[in-house]
Amino acid sequence: AEMTSTEESAQAAYEAQSKENEIEKTTKEQDVKYKTKESTELDKTVAETSSDRAGVQEELDAVLAYLKNIEKQCIAKAETFEERKARFEAELAGLKEALRVLEEETALLQRNSARHLRGLTVHVPMTA
Repeated sequence: AEMTSTEESAQAAYEAQSKENEIEKTTKEQDVKYKTKESTELDKTVAETSSDRAGVQEELDAVLAYLKNIEKQCIAKAETFEERKARFEAELAGLKEALRVLEEETALLQRNSARHLRGLTVHVPMTA
């Protein structure tokens, strides 16, 4: 009787363990199924995101190249002493040339105005 009881008890424990193992196996198979599906979806998402990132990176590179070009055109750079000196000397030479031209024109106008007053000829009386 004791042996039968022990055997029945062992049989019941075995069946309970087998049922528990089967439930655990089914649960783990479902977990594997869901994890595989999730992994596939994540791989797809990674591929899409990588493609999106490549497109955005390309766009960013184009914008940065454009910005660099604009900065070259718009941002004032400090002149070196030699550049300022050359610009000043060129400006000074231009001003000297302008002064010379104005002085020549003034001299011509003064010579012509001695004979004319507002466009009229001055009559000089004739002496016998």
